[in-house]
Parts: sequence; C-alpha cells; structure tokens
Amino acid sequence: MENAPQGSEQPLEYAGFWVRVFASIIDTFLFGLLILPIIALTMGDAQWSSVEGEGMHMSTMSFQTMQVPGGMNMVLNYILPAIVVLLFWVYKSATPGKLILKLRIVDAKTGEKPSTAQWLLRYLGYYLSAVVFMLGFIWVGFDRRKQGWHDKIARTVVISDKGKEPVRFGD
Repeated sequence: MENAPQGSEQPLEYAGFWVRVFASIIDTFLFGLLILPIIALTMGDAQWSSVEGEGMHMSTMSFQTMQVPGGMNMVLNYILPAIVVLLFWVYKSATPGKLILKLRIVDAKTGEKPSTAQWLLRYLGYYLSAVVFMLGFIWVGFDRRKQGWHDKIARTVVISDKGKEPVRFGD
C-alpha cells in the first residue's frame, strides 16, 4: 500500500458511515477507560454520589456535580484527546477503534500516509464537522467516497480491506 502507484486499484473499500460510528464508539469507550482514573485522581470522591432508597444503596457517577478543576478541564477535554488521536494517526494511521475494525486513514490522492499538515487539518476539521448539527460526520453516509467534511478538508479517505468498491487513487 505504501508504495502503490498513483491511479492503481486495490481490493479495498471506502469505510462507510456505520463502521466509522462503531469505531468512534470503541474509541470513546477506550478513552473513557484512560480518563476515568485521571478524574478519580484529580477529584477524589467528589465525582461520586450516593443514591439511597427503600433498602437500596447505590453509588453512581454524578455528572451534575462533576466539576473538573479549571486547567484540568482544558487538559482532559481538549489537549489530551488531541494528543492521543494525533499520535495514533501519525504512528498507526488510525485510532484504536479503526485499528480494531481494520480501517485506516490515507491520503485521498495517493493512498499513502497523510502528511503532518493533513493530520492537523483533519483534527481541526472535526470541530467544523461537529459544529453544524454533526452534519460533517453525517455527510459520510451520503458521499460517494465516504468522506466527512474533515476528510474533505484534509484530503483523506478512510479505507477498509473488505473490497466492495475499488478505491481509485488520483481521482
């Protein structure tokens, strides 16, 4: 794949909307496993509340009272996710969810690994894709090449090794 000539066809397919949603769900779950211990360490018992009633006692995470301290909020919600996602993209061309589902992100023109500038544009494009009622992500379901707005901005495609419609590089 890395040395594929321009214009070549390979037994790949564009990764569609639902498989990418599933990859995102996997990523969210795995990131939650990473971030929950950090929240517990920074907040101690403050994020837990007790629910009691009729012989029942249950501890639950209280999102209403959860207030991550100032700078830590920025780190946990913006900086850490950006670092984790960009590192996975740069070194694996996919997030963990995409890796599990055998998907990868490639340059839409060459089929090779995207440049650092493309990775950064793609990540910033996530915000644009999300800001208008998530239409940039929903767009994947309607686009011929299954590109979201963030893919179009960065000139990337997400591919899978299942081989329905051949991927044509150089279009």
